[in-house]
Amino acid sequence: MKLVISIVQDVDADTLVEEIIDKNFRVTKMSTTGGFLKSGNTTLLIGVEDDRIDELLEIIDDNCKTREVTKTIQTINIPGQAMIPVPIQVKIGGATVFVLNVEEFKRY
Repeated sequence: MKLVISIVQDVDADTLVEEIIDKNFRVTKMSTTGGFLKSGNTTLLIGVEDDRIDELLEIIDDNCKTREVTKTIQTINIPGQAMIPVPIQVKIGGATVFVLNVEEFKRY
């Protein structure tokens, strides 16, 4: 058995969770925040049998695509200089996935 920890963008999370449940996987959804942009994301905990791991990873890949957005960042404040916001293109989305071996699993 494996434990899959998947960190995805909030915009991808609902569709992904629906498909995971439709394919008879069990999933726990947690709201989290982090990363360079401090944007909302969702962390999913999914227990999966070894023979279904590829199926689950394919579902995650199909539902979590990267995209580019324009974000405005503040430049460093230098005394005597005006602070001018700078727009930059940033890739967001996709998924960060950790697959861990589970030594023991019990359901009560």
